[in-house]
Amino acid sequence: MCWRIWNLARQKKQLEGEEVQRMAKRRLERERGRREAVADMSEDLSEGEKGDVVSDLSTHGESNRGRLPRISSMDAMETWTNQQKGKKLYIVLISLHGLIRGENMELGRDSDTGGQVKYVVELARALGAMPGVYRVDLLTRQVSSPEVDWSYGEPTEMLTPRNSEGFMDDLGESSGSYIIRIPFGPKDKYIPKELLWPYIPEFVDGALNHIIQMSKVLGEQIGGAQPIWPVAIHGHYADAGDSAALLSGALNVPMLFTGHSLGRDKLEQLLKQGRQTRDEINTTYKIMRRIEAEELSLDSSEIVITSTRQEIEEQWRLYDGFDPVLERKLRARIRRNVSCYGRFMPRMLVIPPGMEFNHIIPQDGDLEGETEGNEEHSASPDPHIWSEIMRFFSNPRKPMILALARPDPKKNITTLVKAFGECRALRELANLTLIMGNRDGIDEMSGTNSSVLLSVLKLIDKYDLYGQVAYPKHHKQSDVPDIYRLAAKTKGVFINPAFIEPFGLTLLEATAYGLPMVATKNGGPVDIHRVLDNGLLIDPHDQQSIADALLKLVADKQLWARCRQNGLKNIHLFSWPEHCKTYLSRIASCKPRHPQWQRNDDGDESENESPGDSLRDIQDISLNLRFSLDGEKSGASGNDNSLDSEGNAVDRKSKLENAVLNWSKGISKDARRAGSTEKADHAGKFPALRRRKHLFVIAVDCDTDTGLLETTRKILEVAEKERSEGSVGFILSTSLTISEIHSFLVSGGLSPHDFDAFICNSGSDLYYSSLNPDDGPFVSDFYYHSHIEYRWGGEGLRKTMVRWASSITDKKAENGEQLVTPAEQLSTNYCYAFKVQKPGMVPPVKELRKLLRIQALRCHVVYCQNGTRLNVIPVLASRFQALRYLYIRWGVELSKMVVFVGECGDTDYEGLLGGLHASVILKGVCSSATNLLHANRTYPLSDVLPSESPNIVQTNEESGSDDIRASLEKLGFLKG
Repeated sequence: MCWRIWNLARQKKQLEGEEVQRMAKRRLERERGRREAVADMSEDLSEGEKGDVVSDLSTHGESNRGRLPRISSMDAMETWTNQQKGKKLYIVLISLHGLIRGENMELGRDSDTGGQVKYVVELARALGAMPGVYRVDLLTRQVSSPEVDWSYGEPTEMLTPRNSEGFMDDLGESSGSYIIRIPFGPKDKYIPKELLWPYIPEFVDGALNHIIQMSKVLGEQIGGAQPIWPVAIHGHYADAGDSAALLSGALNVPMLFTGHSLGRDKLEQLLKQGRQTRDEINTTYKIMRRIEAEELSLDSSEIVITSTRQEIEEQWRLYDGFDPVLERKLRARIRRNVSCYGRFMPRMLVIPPGMEFNHIIPQDGDLEGETEGNEEHSASPDPHIWSEIMRFFSNPRKPMILALARPDPKKNITTLVKAFGECRALRELANLTLIMGNRDGIDEMSGTNSSVLLSVLKLIDKYDLYGQVAYPKHHKQSDVPDIYRLAAKTKGVFINPAFIEPFGLTLLEATAYGLPMVATKNGGPVDIHRVLDNGLLIDPHDQQSIADALLKLVADKQLWARCRQNGLKNIHLFSWPEHCKTYLSRIASCKPRHPQWQRNDDGDESENESPGDSLRDIQDISLNLRFSLDGEKSGASGNDNSLDSEGNAVDRKSKLENAVLNWSKGISKDARRAGSTEKADHAGKFPALRRRKHLFVIAVDCDTDTGLLETTRKILEVAEKERSEGSVGFILSTSLTISEIHSFLVSGGLSPHDFDAFICNSGSDLYYSSLNPDDGPFVSDFYYHSHIEYRWGGEGLRKTMVRWASSITDKKAENGEQLVTPAEQLSTNYCYAFKVQKPGMVPPVKELRKLLRIQALRCHVVYCQNGTRLNVIPVLASRFQALRYLYIRWGVELSKMVVFVGECGDTDYEGLLGGLHASVILKGVCSSATNLLHANRTYPLSDVLPSESPNIVQTNEESGSDDIRASLEKLGFLKG
C-alpha cells in the first residue's frame, strides 16, 4: 500500500513537472512570435511614432488595471440612436447545449443547463425590446426526446417582453425575439455538450437555411424586397463559437463571441488537480476540440465580449490567437493609419451581463413582523419553497447564509460547509441554506455531482449541523426569487465561494433582492464588488477567511444595512437595457458585411429562388464572373498588389464585354432551341448547376492523378443516364489549381463540360464551366473572393510563410536541402502554395497554425496531395464552405448534394463529412494518408466524425461502380 501511494505521488509530481515545462515552452513561443510580429510591423514607423506606441502601451495597462471599463449609458445610447436612425436590425444569437426555453427554465437540471441558458434567453429578450432592433433569433438545438419536456421539441418559441406596455403596438409581422430550435444530432436523444461536436456541421447547414429564409421574409416586410441579412452573429460558448464562425464566413457577416467559460483555463485547473492525465481529460471533456473551437472563434470574431477584465488578462491570454500586448500594439497602429501587415486581433470588450429589475420590489421586515411593502403583498400567503427550506431549521428566524450553485467541485461548497461547521459563533448566529440544483436520488446523479453531495452530507453529520443546514431536493426556477426574498427577510447574506467565478450572475440577482454578498476574489466578483460595494471578498482556499467574512456581516447590523443600501443604489448599472445600449453601440462600430451580389439593380426575385437568385444574371456576369483558363498569378504577391496592372485593364474590360455579349448570344440560341419562353428563361440562368436535381461532389484526395482519374470515371459512369438527362451535375473539389485541373481533364479524356463547377486550391477559388469555348473553358466567380477575403493576411502572411519555410530548412535539412519551398506558379491571390520535399520532416498542421496565430495572422493551412503540398488560404475558406456559398449564391440545396471522399484525405478532410449533405466514403481509396497527415492532430479525428449518421455510407473494399451505385441507391439519390 505504501509503495502504491508513493508511486502515485511520484506520477503526480512527474505530471506537474511536464506541465511546468510545457507552460514555459509556451511562454517562450508566444514571446518569440510577438517579437517577430512587432519586428515586421516596426519598419515603417518613425522614431516618434514608436515612442508613442510604447508610451501608449505602458500607460494603458496602468490606467485600466483594477477598473471595470464601462461606456457611459447616455453616450452609448446617443451613439446607437444616431447610427441606427431608420434602421431595423436582425441579430442572430447561438447557444447550442443544454435545455433552453423562455419560461420555467430548468436551471441546475444538469451541468449544461446553467447560468448561460438564463443569460442568452434574457439577452435575446432584452435586445428584441431595443429601438432599432426588428428581430432577434436565438438558435439552439431541437430536442425531441422522452427524457425531456415536450416544449424543447417545439421549432419556434416567441419570447414575450418583460415590459410589454406599448411594445406590442410596434411589432411587425415577424418582429420580436424568438427561440429557434434547429434539429441536429440524434433525433430522440438529449446528449451532453461533449458529444455534440460531430453534429456541428449539421447545425450550421440547418441554421444557414433558416437565416436565408428569414432574411428573405424580413426583406419582403421591411427591406424593399431586398434581403435583410443579420447585422451580427453572436456565438455563446465554444460549440456555438465554432458554428458562428462557419455561419459568418458562409454569409459574410460580422461575428461576435462570448466564451462564458474557457477550455484552456479548465484544462489548467484539471491538470493542477493531478487526478487525470491530459489524454484522460481530453477523453472525458473533448477539451482539445473545445480549445480549437475557441481559437477559431478568435480568428473569426470582430468582437469578443467578456464579463470581466480578469477574463481577458488571465484566461484569454492563454490562447495562441490573443495577446494583450500585441492587441494594444495593433490598435495603436490602426489609430495612426499604419499598416499591420495582415495581422488582426479581435477587440476585447468588457460588458457585464444584465438583469431585469422592473419586477423586483426589495422589502424590509423580518419573519416576526409585517413587511413594509404594499398591503396586498403582505396579505399573500408565504411561498411554498419557504416551508420547504425552513423545515430543516430548529430556529428558522436566524439570518440565512444562502449559497446557490450546482454540486460541482469548482463551486467549492464543501469548504463553505467546513467553514460554517468549525465556527461556533457563526453557527449560533445563522443558518446555512444550500440550493444545489434538483435531484430525485443521489444514485441517479452524475458521478462528480453525487460525490460532492455525499461529501456535504458527511460534513453535516461530522459537525452535527442537523437543524442548521437546509439542502432541499427540488425547486423550480420560479422559486429562486422567493428564496432570495426569504434570505433577505431574515437579514441574511448571499455567498459565492467558487474557486474561480467567470462573472457571478447570482451575485447580481441576490443584490437586487437586498442581500449583501460574500464572494470569491478570483474572477468577476472583483469587478462587481468594485461597482456595487455591497459586501466582502474572500480567498476561496482559506476556510477561516470565509468564516470571518460571514460572521462580520451577520453580526454587524450597521455594516449589513450599509452593504444592502449600496447594492440597491448601484444595481441599476447592471440592468439589461444598460447592457444592450453598450452592446448595440459596439455592433454599430463593426464594418458592415453581407453577400456582395445583392444590388439594387439586380431585379426582383421569383418566389422559389434563394436570396442570391437574381433574374438578371446576364447583367450580373460582368460584375462577378471572369472568363479564364488560368486563375493563377505569376507570383504570390498577395492582396496588397493588384491582380491586373493598369496596362491590361482596358483589354480585360473589353474581354469581359465581349464575353457577356457572346454569352447573351449563346442564351438566345438556347432559347430558340428550347422553343418556349419558360425554357428560355430556365436555360438562361447561370450556372448550369442551378437546374440540377442532385449534385455529386467529387472530393477524393488521391495520391496520384491516375487514382483520381480512375475514381472520377467510375462516379461519372455510375450516373451516366442521369447526367445525360441533366438531372445530375458534377463538381470537382480539390487542392489542385485550375491549370492543373485543366491538364488533368485533357490527359484523362474528360471535358470541362462534364462538370458544373470546380472548387480549386483547397477551397480558395471557385470556377464554373463556360458555355462558349471561344472565351475559355472556365469562368471564375469574383464574388466568391469578396466572400472569403475577411482577415486575409496578404503580403505580410506570405513573407512570414517564406521565413518559416527557410527556418524549417535551417533546422532540419541535411546538406542544405530545401524541405519547403514557395511554389509561386501554383499560388493565387488567395492561396499561397508551398512544395514539401519530405513530408515526414515538416511540422504538423497544429504547430504551423499555432505559429501563425501567435503572430496574429489568421488563415487556414492545409497539407494536401499526401503531404507534398501546403496550401495557405483565408481563415474561413474551405472546400465545404464553398458548397455553402453555392447554396447561398445560387440556391443549390445542400441536402441535394452527395460528397464522395476516400477513407482519409488532406488535413481538411473532417470538414467534408457531416452536415445536411450525404457522403459516400470509398473504401480502399486514400487510405495511405491517414498515418502521415492525421497522426499528430490537435484532437482525434474520431471526436468530430459522426458515427451513426444516416447520411453517411461506405462502399465495399473494392469501391467499384456497382458498389458506388448501391450506395447512392441506399441514400435515395439514384433509383434501383
